[in-house]
Amino acid sequence: MRHLTSHLRRVYRQRRKDLEPSQQQQAAEHLLLQCQQQPEFIQANNIALYLANDGEIDLAPLIDYCWQHNKQVYLPVLHPFSHGHLLFVHYHRQTLMLPNRFGILEPKLRCLGICPIAELDIIFAPLVAFDPQGNRVGMGGGFYDRTLAPITRDKLHTSVIGAAHDCQLVEAGLTGEQWDIPLQKILTPKHVFYCAD
Repeated sequence: MRHLTSHLRRVYRQRRKDLEPSQQQQAAEHLLLQCQQQPEFIQANNIALYLANDGEIDLAPLIDYCWQHNKQVYLPVLHPFSHGHLLFVHYHRQTLMLPNRFGILEPKLRCLGICPIAELDIIFAPLVAFDPQGNRVGMGGGFYDRTLAPITRDKLHTSVIGAAHDCQLVEAGLTGEQWDIPLQKILTPKHVFYCAD
């Protein structure tokens, strides 16, 4: 099973990396349109997003939209003390960005800028591949699964939404693990997949 997941991860990471810049830009714009039609997004005030990396669908238009409509944006930052976990830190146009150990830019960690998960209305989670039932394959580090475990454990009202390119859909069902974070839905430029509870 682990070998199969590793193979899937390689194949679908390459699929999204193979997209032309114009395809990436168009996908990002269409994803914003999808978000604008989601009731939880319309009502949300505190939203965790991410900066695209490794061919991930670009959320920059979504971030700009949030800024323009007074929605607070938070980005994931590697937890400095709790290995394998993330913190969500406030992000605005003047935020000082620093590369983390993976070379990914993240906001400089400030205690006052951290938003507890329970206070986030939506967390947009990146993924490598997904199936129509909402099962996902991530990058393999488990950062989101560990960080967002309290949502299920403590029955928080935070929505977790997957964001992906349409080419990341796996028609055959993926096998979810018991520690996988539950997604309410997955948004792509062309589709909305509602996930089973």
